Amino acid sequence: MQTTTTLGNLLGPDDFLGRWRLRREITDHRLRQTGDLEGDAVLSRATDGMLDYAEAGELRYGDGPPMEASRAYRWHFVAGAVEVFFSDGRPFHSFEPAGHVEGTDHPCGADLYRVRYDFTRWPNWIATWAVKGPRKDYTAVSTYAQM
Repeated sequence: MQTTTTLGNLLGPDDFLGRWRLRREITDHRLRQTGDLEGDAVLSRATDGMLDYAEAGELRYGDGPPMEASRAYRWHFVAGAVEVFFSDGRPFHSFEPAGHVEGTDHPCGADLYRVRYDFTRWPNWIATWAVKGPRKDYTAVSTYAQM
């Protein structure tokens, strides 16, 4: 992974390539429970030039037993932004890969997903999601550390 990006400049696809240690802390305000995920996220270049994002780890939530958790996305770098898609090609959100920035909102039914990225401690970075709706009210803070 490249680590030569200067803060304030946009990060590019090569900056994200590789394996990242992932820690996610979940605070469920509605259920008054917490959870955490420990695992890895891997970003690799796809044949079409996009990046494939795959994460896997162990999720502990409330008093429940640990579970294996995974998710996958596709990242497309275009015009100074990253467009994020679900693995099936549906659009998810976008963000500018620099500094401390808000991404675009993602409405999902009656729920609204809002994200804020923090790249100010590169090559470590954070994605904070706030999710609110009639059945959801939680915050998930994902911290990525270069491996």
